[in-house]
Amino acid sequence: MNLQHIGVIGAGTMGNGIAQVCAVAGFNVTLIDISDSALQKAVATVGKNLDRQVAKATLSEEQKRAALDKIRTSTDYTSLKDVQLVIEAATENLDLKLRVLQQIAAQVSAECVIASNTSSLSITQLAASVSQPERFIGLHFFNPVPVMGLIEVIRGLQTSDATHALALDMATTLGKTAITAGNRPGFVVNRILVPMINEAILVFQEGLASADDIDAGMHLGCNQPIGPLALADLIGLDTVLAILEAFYDGFNDSKYRPAPLLKEMVAAGYLGRKTGRGFHAYA
Repeated sequence: MNLQHIGVIGAGTMGNGIAQVCAVAGFNVTLIDISDSALQKAVATVGKNLDRQVAKATLSEEQKRAALDKIRTSTDYTSLKDVQLVIEAATENLDLKLRVLQQIAAQVSAECVIASNTSSLSITQLAASVSQPERFIGLHFFNPVPVMGLIEVIRGLQTSDATHALALDMATTLGKTAITAGNRPGFVVNRILVPMINEAILVFQEGLASADDIDAGMHLGCNQPIGPLALADLIGLDTVLAILEAFYDGFNDSKYRPAPLLKEMVAAGYLGRKTGRGFHAYA
């Protein structure tokens, strides 16, 4: 397939980041969300991100304008009729993703590859919700998408070799490194990372050390660029909890049980950077 036109569903942090890197790489992008205001905010965010690249001389002003011209927005799924690949980047909720995927499948061609940006849900289960499930694959981008160099490519039980090859080629075109993972909860990166974050929360919950000291210990002692609690705030504590609950359900293993403090903070609305308060405070 000569991939030229990509659809992105969801104009939030992940969706606008995916739209940005696809447009910079030369793909035409149709970005869809439920409201015009969300789409306007997403395009404004992309513009600011590109301005930073121009200021750092990693992108020219002409390249910035060309990338913005590549992005079209819509609230109507019929706008996907000509795309060759759709990347679903909705909130990490199974029922929501299944509804979105069914809306996508009702509009795209039978040859269109459908991908999910899920960080923990079963690709096999998601694939079963669409016709021609062999065209379905997981494409797990990392936040912030324009900065992070990795894409996890996850094959479901039904995923064809041709779909997998297209995903790997697209990752290369985006300037990313792709690793292929099997369909298990959390795949590779989150399977290792999120239990570590949960353990850091348990250490904090027990009063063993302050949040600042936990993060400094892992930053300076383990050479991590950001401490686990600060990273949880960046990811969103609701997302961390959702991933752990998916692990706990998927593996039926108590080692993945979410820390009680994490559940309590999510219930309180202390979700990290996006709400201004998590394990750290944000202006």
